[in-house]
Amino acid sequence: MTGAAQETGLAIAVVGPSGAGKDTLMAAALARDPRLHLARRVITRPADAGGEEFEAASVADFEARRAAGDFALSWWAHGLFYGIPASVRQEVAEGRIVLMNLSRGALAEAAALFPRFLTLYIHARPEILAARLAARGRESGEDLAARIRRAGQWAEGLAVPVTTIDNSDGIDPALEQFMSAIRKALK
Repeated sequence: MTGAAQETGLAIAVVGPSGAGKDTLMAAALARDPRLHLARRVITRPADAGGEEFEAASVADFEARRAAGDFALSWWAHGLFYGIPASVRQEVAEGRIVLMNLSRGALAEAAALFPRFLTLYIHARPEILAARLAARGRESGEDLAARIRRAGQWAEGLAVPVTTIDNSDGIDPALEQFMSAIRKALK
């Protein structure tokens, strides 16, 4: 992407079921376009849990930070608290393009918070999700099967319009769709 800096930034929610490849696509997009920035989430899970790069917090610390206004967005999902730092509001106001890994439950609030907002829904075929989740090793048996079932219903009832990206067939075609959606939103 080339061109002049944006007068108003863009907040991009990257959403989808576990195993769809959200973090992989965001990392590839960040490597491709230096104008993109990543909002590093704060999560109440152990720092060594693996997966995305995040800031670990205890529940007590998270609650104190939320009460102090440290988060632009926060939510509870899958037994954990998640937060997007309040600094993201300023970054977008200054014209930055910020990627945020969000929960579907936070989308309406995020869309209301940011004047320019794009939702990229990342998905993959069920057998691809199952293989990726099994390789991750966090769930097995019925827990893994339940995640796959939920993934099939993930996009139902979303509160905002979404651009759907299929990440079943490798990073290259999905990354092209991802970057194309961002270019379109910046016009």
